Amino acid sequence: MTLPSSISTRLQYQHKSLIELIDGLADSEIRMAVNPGKWSIFENIVHLETYQHIFIARVKKMLDQDGCSFPVYSAETDPLFHDHLSRPSHEVIHDLMTMRKEIASGMSSFNETDLAKKGIHPAFGEMNLTGWLNFFLLHEAHHLFTIFKLAARTRSGR
Repeated sequence: MTLPSSISTRLQYQHKSLIELIDGLADSEIRMAVNPGKWSIFENIVHLETYQHIFIARVKKMLDQDGCSFPVYSAETDPLFHDHLSRPSHEVIHDLMTMRKEIASGMSSFNETDLAKKGIHPAFGEMNLTGWLNFFLLHEAHHLFTIFKLAARTRSGR
């Protein structure tokens, strides 16, 4: 079993659509709360960037300890998320892109044994590493779609 092309392609390119989604928006617009009580575009971006750290740690743990369990992740209780909210947008985006390149490169070298390693998600149960990668990418896609909608609302409100 090798990494499916649908996963490796999304892992390499999906996150890059972020640049197109926010193109032409000022930093103040990216940070603006469009929907009261919901995350701004920037908060969604910070979440995507900081969750990559969590994901890498989980992958490493699965590789070392097959069948391990993970707690629910909550950005609201993640100190790194809160710390990165104070960083400039361009730095957060640069870090997201740089880290993703490292993730994609590392995952592409995984062998059949690596991809078969399992971890237990609190809501989705036991998944092998391929399943975890799908979860990671679908979660990211959800936030990219949220950013798409927020950017459209921001542009229409100008």
